[in-house]
Amino acid sequence: MPKKQTTLFDKVWNEHVISDLGVGFSLLHVDRNFIHDLSGSRALGALSEQGRRVMHPDLTFACPDHTVSTAADATHTGPRYEKCVDPLRQFAGDQRITFFDIGTHGFGIIHVIGPELGLTVPGALIVCGDSHTSTHGGLGALAWGIGASEVAHVLATGTVIQKRPKRMRVTFDGAMQQGVTAKDMILFLIGQEGVAAGSGYAVEYAGPAVRALSIEERMTLCNLSIEMGAKVGMVAPDEKTMDYVKGREFAPKGAKWDLAVAHWKGLQSDADSTFDEERFVNVEDVRPQFTWGTSPEHVMAIDELIPDPSEQSDLEKRNGYAAALEYTGLKAGQSLQGQKIDQVFIGSCTNSRLSDLQEAAGIIQGQKVASHVDAWVVPGSHDIKVAAEAEGLDVIFKKAGFDWRNPGCSLCVGSNGELVPEGGRCVSTSNRNFVGRQGKNSRTHLASPISAAASAIRGEITDVRKMMKE
Repeated sequence: MPKKQTTLFDKVWNEHVISDLGVGFSLLHVDRNFIHDLSGSRALGALSEQGRRVMHPDLTFACPDHTVSTAADATHTGPRYEKCVDPLRQFAGDQRITFFDIGTHGFGIIHVIGPELGLTVPGALIVCGDSHTSTHGGLGALAWGIGASEVAHVLATGTVIQKRPKRMRVTFDGAMQQGVTAKDMILFLIGQEGVAAGSGYAVEYAGPAVRALSIEERMTLCNLSIEMGAKVGMVAPDEKTMDYVKGREFAPKGAKWDLAVAHWKGLQSDADSTFDEERFVNVEDVRPQFTWGTSPEHVMAIDELIPDPSEQSDLEKRNGYAAALEYTGLKAGQSLQGQKIDQVFIGSCTNSRLSDLQEAAGIIQGQKVASHVDAWVVPGSHDIKVAAEAEGLDVIFKKAGFDWRNPGCSLCVGSNGELVPEGGRCVSTSNRNFVGRQGKNSRTHLASPISAAASAIRGEITDVRKMMKE
């Protein structure tokens, strides 16, 4: 009989199955369990109450990121630290878990430091109590977010129970225009397909436009998979992936490296693999994207007009559009260009890597942030901050009027107390523009780092392509 053709997802999934539990569920071995200061702290309490030990402390890595202040003068003390950070630090010590402490090498946003340190490798099964764990799929890992009770289960057993999803492939063809980034590609896809399109699917991103992306850009692509309903987003590893991983602190070394690479090269969807759903995007149709409403699917090209709710045939969508416009203070048929803003945030697990900061700095060099805009740059890790400062990027941002801050999740979710002022309008490189996510009555417009940088300079939502031409 001819060999059954298999997708990338199935290859990695099958390698981790310990037991078939029936009705589509499997017990899977976990290669990396990342825990942070929110869901991680809750799980620690459950484990401690049961008097359990961590099954595989060598496969578990902890780092506080959500509740940590990014202010330069932060003391890192107070109720948030006592509730979330200190217990995580103590638990890691008691259980002999690797802990990346504030202000030290390795510290940062958990989905940034995993790949950066070589903890994230192709074919690994990675879980974390955070929905944007899909980020790690940019290196060909199988990664998804889990709940606090599941985190406790993984800590205690080294395994996770999961229902096998269906498979979707999204093929990006063509070459990107100037001013278009991976962030624009994935926002465009979400806008076209909707926030539920990936529900129940593991998504593989493929095609020449994806192959042309750097590894950091692929992580951005996979990061927002959850925003169209998919827990899992993956890109098959290639030579770029091997080059990215090689030599990193926790990556395989010597003979183990050669064995790993030989295995990783086989992690491709076979030529005749069958997917349950296929989607196709010509990236030449993608222009710089901005969200206008309160969901990532409320997105449009910078040169389009805000849609009219009355033109939506679906009643739920019509009502959603109307509510979003009321919340954001915008009107149907209006252009986003020229809309005055109050704040700009360049950071988050979506867009805080060195390449993001380099691209943003290239836009603002020699210019000044508009006087009425409070602009922040928050590097994704301690090591990124050090590398950026070695290149002088901090000087460029500071001279332009940006606040150059310390690593952390910061304004992405505001659980560290850093918020957009009430009623403020913010252009953000993060991943969610939900009601109140960045603060009470805050109005968030998701965009790429270069679009955010351009908007900070102009003081209004801006088409970065015009600034590039100038």
